[in-house]
Amino acid sequence: MRRRTDQGSALVEVTWLSLLLLVPLVYVMVSVFAVQSGSFAVSGAARAAARAYSLAPDEASAPARARAAAAVSLADHDIRAGDAVVTVTCRPDPANCLAPGSLITAVVRHQVVLPLVPSALGRQAPSFRVEARSTVSYGTFREDR
Repeated sequence: MRRRTDQGSALVEVTWLSLLLLVPLVYVMVSVFAVQSGSFAVSGAARAAARAYSLAPDEASAPARARAAAAVSLADHDIRAGDAVVTVTCRPDPANCLAPGSLITAVVRHQVVLPLVPSALGRQAPSFRVEARSTVSYGTFREDR
């Protein structure tokens, strides 16, 4: 009668243990990188939108310029402009943003959908909302537009 030995089973155990631990770790890292990329995208888009609004030649073209600048910044991170919400507000007079002393604030919001989520889990894929806000002052000693 031959005795069975455990010789060679360590390799199998290490392989399975590595797979069980590494696959979730890699998924978590990919998810973190996707959220971080979305965060960088909205941060740059908010900064670009506020600056474009403040540099517009008149109040009528300023919102379109802000949305276009945000769209270009979002496109650099492979995010469609329609997937993000861009809001521009002004203080102290919301009706006259390009007046000396105004503060122009751009807020960009985006839902970052986690990667590799199967559709079998439902229509609503898990996601994180990322938001960035940037404020630009329209200088006190500038000409009123």
